Amino acid sequence: MAKVSVIGTGFVGASSAFAIALQGVCSDLLLVDANPERARAEAADISHGAAVANGVRVHSGDYQDIAGSQVVVIAAGVNQKPGESRLALLSRNASIFQDVLPRLCAVAADAVVVVATNPVDIMTDVTRALHPNPQRVLGTGTVLDTARFRDLLGRESGISPRYIHANVLGEHGDSSVLCWQYAQVAGLSFAQYLATIGKTWTAQDAARVEEKVRGAAATIIAGKQATYYGIGAAVAKIVEAVLKDSRAVMTVSGASDFGVSLALPNVVGRDGILHTITPSLSKEEKSKLERSAEILRTSQKGLLENGKLLV
Repeated sequence: MAKVSVIGTGFVGASSAFAIALQGVCSDLLLVDANPERARAEAADISHGAAVANGVRVHSGDYQDIAGSQVVVIAAGVNQKPGESRLALLSRNASIFQDVLPRLCAVAADAVVVVATNPVDIMTDVTRALHPNPQRVLGTGTVLDTARFRDLLGRESGISPRYIHANVLGEHGDSSVLCWQYAQVAGLSFAQYLATIGKTWTAQDAARVEEKVRGAAATIIAGKQATYYGIGAAVAKIVEAVLKDSRAVMTVSGASDFGVSLALPNVVGRDGILHTITPSLSKEEKSKLERSAEILRTSQKGLLENGKLLV
């Protein structure tokens, strides 16, 4: 089977590694961290869980041990502080990536790279700028936001989130765009489905859901200082799509016609993003998506220009 490496074993990296191990989609899982003791401890703990689940071999090591990996997850970086926006993390995490990427690419330049460090859309562009094969780089994008959206719609409708088709596009952050235009249950719009079970759906209801989706991270961080289980599960599903070449449609972050990496419905397979789908959006949603892209373009000024790092 395949080998997966995770760089960074903080909350997000360790949760991602644990979810990957439980899924059993790889035979070998390597953990690398600037703190080797942390990596060894997390590897041992996850290995014990894997022994119960499916026997994935979990190790810790250094960058040279990443060689042979089909997928590398980058979760290295500093933590988001309570009340701190993802974009405010940019300058602190960009410098870390300037150290990580050359060492990674020296041993595994052909691996698909999954970026999980925030602000993930800009860090995806930073990674693409530092990588010799930028087409093999993608970010977690709004896969978690989309899961939060579907979870809330599932609670409103009584339908499993797995059978609700609804996406969040754009920035993984405050300017994300919840696409009501094609939020569906069994081919019906969400409002139409609710009508079949005698429930009404108003603009106020939609606004309430949007507020909860965008505020989910802040609410969790206020209660437990970090979010990690949800993004760990999202990372594991992305890794699975790559390793199985499953051609899954996921709202990962990648290069776009907007001039920046952001989340759109992308077909994900063995080589990373295989195809980007242009969704049918309302006029308002198109405007919001352009605004989201503009926020990302503005945030990159002074750091990235035409795909090149300026620092």
